[in-house]
Amino acid sequence: MVGGRSANGGWPVVGVLALQGDYARHRAALVAAGADSRDVRTAEDLKDVSALIIPGGESTTMTLLLDAGLREPLGEFCRAHPVWGTCAGMILLAKSSGDSRIRPLELMDVAVNRNGFGRQVHSFEAELRVSEELGERERSLHGVFIRAPRITKLGEAVRVLAWLGDEPVCVRQGTVLASSFHPELTDDARLHRYFLSMRG
Repeated sequence: MVGGRSANGGWPVVGVLALQGDYARHRAALVAAGADSRDVRTAEDLKDVSALIIPGGESTTMTLLLDAGLREPLGEFCRAHPVWGTCAGMILLAKSSGDSRIRPLELMDVAVNRNGFGRQVHSFEAELRVSEELGERERSLHGVFIRAPRITKLGEAVRVLAWLGDEPVCVRQGTVLASSFHPELTDDARLHRYFLSMRG
């Protein structure tokens, strides 16, 4: 990765988009995984980080906030650096959201259905099957799903890292990672460590 580096063993400085959502939990998970992190609220903040997490939140509201001057610099940054979107972050990274109110960044060749796993009252937790790429394949990953998007279409360049039953819920394309669920709400830092290792 290029850009900001921490003094902590050469780990990258990871930004967390702090417009909405539980960005503080992502920052705590990054610290647990051994990285430094910073809140990102402006285009200027992007200059100090090497990678970015777009957390969960309300995707229509996040679209409006991005359109207030951050969309273009954010898209440019994410095309050149590792980025990870969780829940609403996945919707913003997708090629299609299925909702005309949302303008995704179109950085990943996936189509999603916003709130495809149900509304807030349908939130749930489940054990997820993981690929060998995540390591410890025999050990499931705990997923917390809150108004989670559902992947409806995968491009050929997209590979699946985790499944709920037979459904993909964590995917990667190049240096773009996306998950339907909220890894920051568990004590398992595997996905945060994996994100830190991404080089393309």
